[in-house]
Amino acid sequence: MTTDVLHIPEDNEIFQNYRAAFETYGFSPAVRSGGFLFISGQVGVRPDGSAPADIAGQTECALQRIGELLRIAGLGFADLVDVTSYHVDIADTLPAFIEVKQRFIKSPFPAWSIIGISGLSRPELKIEIKAVAALRE
Repeated sequence: MTTDVLHIPEDNEIFQNYRAAFETYGFSPAVRSGGFLFISGQVGVRPDGSAPADIAGQTECALQRIGELLRIAGLGFADLVDVTSYHVDIADTLPAFIEVKQRFIKSPFPAWSIIGISGLSRPELKIEIKAVAALRE
């Protein structure tokens, strides 16, 4: 089985100031393997690294980042098969998250796990989403 790290073009605006994080923390944004694209957890930050104050804005940013990785791989949201989202303050943030999610993810829906957690890598972050997409044959 071959494994291939998804390469983000140098001029990609969405990931312009996030490249160093891949090297600093030792992870790949996405990896192709065994007929799937495994997307690392994406947090709700803008291209400049700042995070919107609200969960709707953070969810939008995280899903845009996932969408960009899917696009680079020649895929789209319809190719997602498994998604896990991690939520700080889940009881307060889930309704706004679901509202934004519904704009991006359409039927047939991927499998989805929603997990409440106590915190993420930065205190202002409230959402992280990781995903798996099936590669097209």
